[in-house]
Amino acid sequence: MKNNVNEKTNLPNVKKIIIVASGKGGVGKSTVAAGLALSLAREGFATGLLDADIYGPSIPLLFGFKGEHPKVEERDGKSFIEPLLRFGIKIMSIGFFIDPNQPVLWRGPLASNSLMQLVSDTNWGNLDYLIIDTPPGTGDIHLTILQRIEVNGVIIVTTPQQMAISDVRKAVAMFKNDQVGVYVYGIVENMSWFTPTKHPEEKYFIFGKDGGKMLANEFNVPLLAQIPVNESICGGCDSGHLNEIFIDKSVHSEFDEIVKALLNAEDVCVK
Repeated sequence: MKNNVNEKTNLPNVKKIIIVASGKGGVGKSTVAAGLALSLAREGFATGLLDADIYGPSIPLLFGFKGEHPKVEERDGKSFIEPLLRFGIKIMSIGFFIDPNQPVLWRGPLASNSLMQLVSDTNWGNLDYLIIDTPPGTGDIHLTILQRIEVNGVIIVTTPQQMAISDVRKAVAMFKNDQVGVYVYGIVENMSWFTPTKHPEEKYFIFGKDGGKMLANEFNVPLLAQIPVNESICGGCDSGHLNEIFIDKSVHSEFDEIVKALLNAEDVCVK
């Protein structure tokens, strides 16, 4: 990359860039990021989704991309990657370029440079929203995004479990740090309870209860949604049929609440 480390990449045709982060792996962050992108697209917004998890990209699996690779086109002497399209969403991931069965053995600088190439060399076109799905933790990839990309805000994902809360708390603190100063839209509590598909009236709090609400109160940010889980949702994600998560009305309504929160907060976040 020729860019200076302090130089921010300009995406003039992208109106809003939103990070989805956690600080903890296994909380369903990628599913929330993908579901949010799908919700925005279904509302008529031009939406892109960037999988910034260089070491463990999940977006290709969630959208059912198997053996598909983006095309590279030349324009004005520069190569641009054409994002893959699914459900009206422009999608880019390092997972499109690597063997899914092989580990990515890259040190931080190489991973960061690769991420920035995905950002700047992808032909995003005109977007209302670009959703960035970040890896767990608070490491190189997050710092690269914060230093090199003008973002509008972040959505934090957690489960109710106290073990998850302890790590997610660090991520919230990072984004709210005075030196970082990224607007936190709020907390999404995923896997809030288990509801069997055939018994939608039942709730089983297998990961604890209201951990996301506690975290939201602690940092004085909104609790945006509490998303339940059932076997149909898990099956839809594993089979690449992400759109099937909205068959569950309770899941659909929670994602609608996240979209409403983003729209209501637009006057707060100025790029």
